[in-house]
Amino acid sequence: MPMTKTRAKSGFALSNIGSVASQGVVLAIALFFVYLLFTNTQENLALRGIESGFAFLDKEAGLPIGDSLIAYTPMRSYGYAFLVGILNTLFVSVLAIILSTILGVFVGIARVSNNWLLAKVAAVYVETLRNLPLLLTLFFVYSVVLAALPHPREAIELLEGVYLSKRGFYLPRPLAEPGFWTFLIAALIAFALGLAFWRWAALHKVRTGKTLPGFWGGLGIFIVLTGLAYLITGRPVGSELPVYAGFNFKGGLAMKPEFASLLIGLVLYTAAYIGENVRSGIQSVEAGQIEAANALGVSNTVVTRKVLLPQALRVTIPATTNDYASLVKNSSLAVAIGYPDMVSIGGTIIGQNGQAVEIIAMWMAVYLTINLIISLGMNALNARVQHAER
Repeated sequence: MPMTKTRAKSGFALSNIGSVASQGVVLAIALFFVYLLFTNTQENLALRGIESGFAFLDKEAGLPIGDSLIAYTPMRSYGYAFLVGILNTLFVSVLAIILSTILGVFVGIARVSNNWLLAKVAAVYVETLRNLPLLLTLFFVYSVVLAALPHPREAIELLEGVYLSKRGFYLPRPLAEPGFWTFLIAALIAFALGLAFWRWAALHKVRTGKTLPGFWGGLGIFIVLTGLAYLITGRPVGSELPVYAGFNFKGGLAMKPEFASLLIGLVLYTAAYIGENVRSGIQSVEAGQIEAANALGVSNTVVTRKVLLPQALRVTIPATTNDYASLVKNSSLAVAIGYPDMVSIGGTIIGQNGQAVEIIAMWMAVYLTINLIISLGMNALNARVQHAER
């Protein structure tokens, strides 16, 4: 027996040594190829007279950028221009995630609806959008749908100060008047009080079993207190209306066709996938729970909100995390329709000074950071949902 144990230990040690040695060989080969790639890149850059490094980010860009969330002029640096692209990418991605989630939940519920027509329309929407390339959807929205809108002088007035034309979507710009910051602080306090009431109502139900209108009560507190603060501070929020002058509208807020096309395309495309996630999540809920709720006379709306959707989250969230990450990456297709996102601006920088390696590394770092943040947030939400299920 002792000899058997000794042989087993020696065999285990030899297998460990062999495993470590094989992993070391693989790592050495990988590092060797990385070294070859680096030296080859440096030689090619030297042959073309291109200096490597990120010093070019401090040079004057000279790039005209049509859409910018922060003040920008062509005299700003390449680094500042790239920052404008990052902010544009983040802005359209965040809006698209919010809107595609809302539309996707609606589509997913419609897919399992008892209404035959609604279910079939949702099915056609999902199957069509999922089987078309996103780039084709963007071209269709940009070149067909938005191009069919009228000229700005014949723009469609949806509401007072809200216009729709082929040059974009125009709406009033909010302006901060005297007393705005006081009003904003009061609104935040009202929101906190409303949220506290909602939380207290939930705890009260746990302790006593009595149901209080927590959500509607909290919403009412917020609306009433915010309205009073608005009147007391002398209406501190004004607006600047867009006005047609010359060949286009002046003033107000403008959503240009490039931005609108990218946003609409991303929302429609991603919502089709989220809708399927929601459908599969709903269908994963045991039918017996729905039948029990129906037997108790619970309305379909309450069953959907209180029984189906909370349990569907444990199936929906992991798949939706991937769709959010794909949406952020798909926003790079903005370059095809002229929206100045991070990839479009970076491509122009490469064309001007040839710093392709550095710009590509920056693209990779930004996309990796955004998607890691999305993954961390969604994984935390998923862990909370799974814990609540148990």
